[in-house]
Amino acid sequence: MSFDLQLNGQRALVTGGTKGLGAALVKSLRQAGVLVMTTARAIPEAPQEGVIYVEADLKTAEGVNALARAVKDHWGGVDILINCLGGSSAPAGGFAALDDAVWFDELNLNLMSAVRLDRALLPAMLAKGAGVVLHVTSIQRVLPIPESTTAYAAAKGALSTYSKSLSKEVTPKGVRVLRVSPGWIETEASVAFVERIAAQSGTDYAGGKQVVMDWLGGIPLGRPAKPHEVADLITFLVSPRAASVSGSEYVIDGGTVPTV
Repeated sequence: MSFDLQLNGQRALVTGGTKGLGAALVKSLRQAGVLVMTTARAIPEAPQEGVIYVEADLKTAEGVNALARAVKDHWGGVDILINCLGGSSAPAGGFAALDDAVWFDELNLNLMSAVRLDRALLPAMLAKGAGVVLHVTSIQRVLPIPESTTAYAAAKGALSTYSKSLSKEVTPKGVRVLRVSPGWIETEASVAFVERIAAQSGTDYAGGKQVVMDWLGGIPLGRPAKPHEVADLITFLVSPRAASVSGSEYVIDGGTVPTV
């Protein structure tokens, strides 16, 4: 059996592809022979070879429009669109700490960036009757942490529901729509977060990781996922090897979510 993913020469846009999961995904796709464009608010000092980088703030409609123009200028369109951008800068303190500005910031980053980009690039996919759209959601949509992730979790929940509806609409027209729902991924940002928790708790990095896992109710696997593990799953799902898969959400969380 060949493990060729049949992705060579495909054109993929990955949002948020300079750090964490996004950077791992760009690397995984390039190794599979994919032509990759990605975005960031600033071009990295050590860009990956052969990758097209576009500076854009996708929290804004103007940033999405600029990215869509760059895609059309370089390639005319894409075969694969992966909305990987996400995160949270909301303050701790529960619901009362979340004013309208925080809510709109979380929604623009985690929901509207994907909605706007799909709206800009999906018509070309539909015109040729082929393509793949993948949205990175989060287990936070079913396992929110009230102290700090309410708005982020709500935005990811909305992204998941939107993705399912989009799949029902466009899959019959040749465009697959998928979701991948990661749990805790050990990215640069999460490492810095754990280091802060460790310092506050008077422990080392391993102790800080245990504190975070306890907050999540435990991770049966005993550790967070590595970025490349999630990236490899996504790379398979957007490939022709997964051609019959659409509308589904794939959880990759080491068993964190305790329900079926």
